[in-house]
Amino acid sequence: MLTLGVPRVAAMTLVLLVLAACGGSPTTTTNSKWKIALMSATGTLQDHNFSQYSWEGAKKGAADIGAKDPATVVPVDSTDYAKDIQTFVDSGYNLIVTVAFDESGATTTAAKKNPNVKFIGVDQSPICIDTSGNLDTTFGCKGDPKTLLPNYTSLYFQEDQPGYLAGMVAASITKTKHIAAVGGINVVPPVVRYIQGFQLGAQAIDPSVKVDVAYVSTSDFTKAFNDPVAGKVLGSQLISQNHDDVLFQVAGKTGNGVLDAACAANVYAIGVDVDQYLSYPNADPCLVTSAEKHLSNAVEQAIKKVNDGTIAPGDTLFNAANNGIGISPFHGKDGMISAALQAKLTAALNGMKNGSVTTCPAKCGQP
Repeated sequence: MLTLGVPRVAAMTLVLLVLAACGGSPTTTTNSKWKIALMSATGTLQDHNFSQYSWEGAKKGAADIGAKDPATVVPVDSTDYAKDIQTFVDSGYNLIVTVAFDESGATTTAAKKNPNVKFIGVDQSPICIDTSGNLDTTFGCKGDPKTLLPNYTSLYFQEDQPGYLAGMVAASITKTKHIAAVGGINVVPPVVRYIQGFQLGAQAIDPSVKVDVAYVSTSDFTKAFNDPVAGKVLGSQLISQNHDDVLFQVAGKTGNGVLDAACAANVYAIGVDVDQYLSYPNADPCLVTSAEKHLSNAVEQAIKKVNDGTIAPGDTLFNAANNGIGISPFHGKDGMISAALQAKLTAALNGMKNGSVTTCPAKCGQP
């Protein structure tokens, strides 16, 4: 196994050099031309979150194409992104997966500098670049990624679809007919799409249910996604002021505070992105389900497409049609989910696949 689950570039470089000197694992053979590496999000690799599920998908993809297990690195913070990617490139890795939206700048820059290396960015799309191929932080998006970055593919998800399913669940279990969606910030389209889908899903079950929408911040990204105290305060306010008895969080670590508020008030919560029953056990007593991106499947399929030459540069969308989204198991809350609701959820998912169910308004992703 070639996993390098180490957090620092110096350690990573040392292990890579040792592996190169030893010729890798003596018991592992490969018929693949691809040497795969994965840079996780900051934190830890086995986080029951973006990093772990992307890593699991990368391992499956490597096995599918006869490649060795991916090398991995866990960056300490954002200043490590470019260095970690370059270390992989310098060590001969020619298929590099990076995880999380805030790694998109380092990934696109590396793709531009290394045209013979394939890059897959998880949850980094739709990518916005300027006419020079650089990440465009002003969101002018005048550059064409397919032309300017042909070796880069970003995997993104139709968040309104799992949001819609979550809204159906919330509207079915509320007693007060008041539910809430808490977003981290209203300028990030995936966050807005989740919430818009949640609203439409709730309306599909019961138009009389009131969906209260609140954002933690409109400008401060740290508060929006890394401040669980702020999330708990806002969640508690929604419960006490609006009598919301189901809270859906779309705010990262800040959203964990929203889940805490729900549990403290003995109301229900719905998680986001991954199965938060596993990623945030503190919320297990009140967590009903999570609106989920099937990260492992997306990464596995992307690696297979790189191998067979069918991967498209630019953006690749994952949704219900290609098993890219869903909702998590109910983990002991199954008794709350009636057979009628389960049938409606299945019908909605099938409708998303064939296009008969609309899960987002015309201005999808815009607040």
